[in-house]
Amino acid sequence: MNFPHIDPVIFSIGPLAVRWYGMMYLLGFVGGFFMMCHIARLREYPIDKEGISDLLFYAVLGVVIGGRLGYTLFYNSGYYFSHPLKIFFVWEGGMSFHGGVLGVLTVLLIFCVRRRFSLLMLGDLAVAAVPIGLGLGRIGNFINGELWGRVTDLPWGMVFPNAGPLPRHPSQLYEAGLEGLVLLLIIYSLHRFKVRTGIPSFSFLLGYGCFRFLVEFVRQPDAQLGFLWGGATMGQLLSLPMILIGLTGLVVLLKRAKL
Repeated sequence: MNFPHIDPVIFSIGPLAVRWYGMMYLLGFVGGFFMMCHIARLREYPIDKEGISDLLFYAVLGVVIGGRLGYTLFYNSGYYFSHPLKIFFVWEGGMSFHGGVLGVLTVLLIFCVRRRFSLLMLGDLAVAAVPIGLGLGRIGNFINGELWGRVTDLPWGMVFPNAGPLPRHPSQLYEAGLEGLVLLLIIYSLHRFKVRTGIPSFSFLLGYGCFRFLVEFVRQPDAQLGFLWGGATMGQLLSLPMILIGLTGLVVLLKRAKL
């Protein structure tokens, strides 16, 4: 199956080009805002639209700064230590979701201290929005023809531009479905059932960690890293702490609920 060559530029006006990848990020933030407002009303959280808007603004900063620093440290530290100014060249690409998680967690901690909110409550609110951005972002990766999967003989394998002549797993779409749609349905269902505070947050960590770990088996590892210990990829190694923290948090919360 050939890759459906989609022009990454939606339209351009002079030197200004509007790209699908950037549009997906924008739609993710807008969709996340409305989802957070909906969940706040549903769960009767003590935060208004203005507070959610502020939280989302700082979360965006956390995603960008944490994602960029995470990529430079986890995926290409040797290059960026030799070219430190390149760290600021975000337009050249290179973001780490796991680094973005750490950035958002830092922002949530600061936000909670300054406004005296519960960290778990804000975490539950934030994770309701994240799958929207994740799913749309992976679709943006697919349109760009980047982050493709490993070679496959399955009938839906695609020949990606700049990835050689052999068909590969469209791993971006796998991630869009699992980390986006499926994870969104799980987190939203937990909120609809009004589960104990903290369960959505830890369920997100466990769910994303498991989905990402599994997809990494068919995703092409980063060329500068390749396979690491025991044939694992960096994405799998970074997902393990998320799985452990998510599972531990759920066990603790469920045990407390029985006391």
